[in-house]
Amino acid sequence: MANAELAAEADPATVESWARRVLDGERQDVVSLSVTFLPETEMHHLNASALGRDHATDVIAFRLTHVDRLAGDIYICPAVARRAAAAERVPAREELLRLVVHGVLHVLGHDHPEGEDRTRSPMWIRQEDYVARLAAGGDRDS
Repeated sequence: MANAELAAEADPATVESWARRVLDGERQDVVSLSVTFLPETEMHHLNASALGRDHATDVIAFRLTHVDRLAGDIYICPAVARRAAAAERVPAREELLRLVVHGVLHVLGHDHPEGEDRTRSPMWIRQEDYVARLAAGGDRDS
């Protein structure tokens, strides 16, 4: 599956709906978010320049605080997401959902440890709860 095809798994309205559902679940209503899909080379560059890590990654989120609202930028790399989905044997759409949720939670101030404890952290558990609910059909506006 090409990057464009993977990104097509979640059109802008769907990505917005996922983010909005997480914000609603976290009781956050005054938030400005952007979600950008980047090619692998650009994600590698962003990860190196912003975080000092010399590799592409699946998602990077930046929290920006303003006087009147919380804002954040989320960057997702479909190529890395595709490989992660294949490795975990999950649908590409589910992995994109996971990355959107992950990014939103980071923007809201949640964090997780690196290493083995990552998937046992409160943030990860919260993330997977959102993924399960939204993947089961909670990603559509009623």
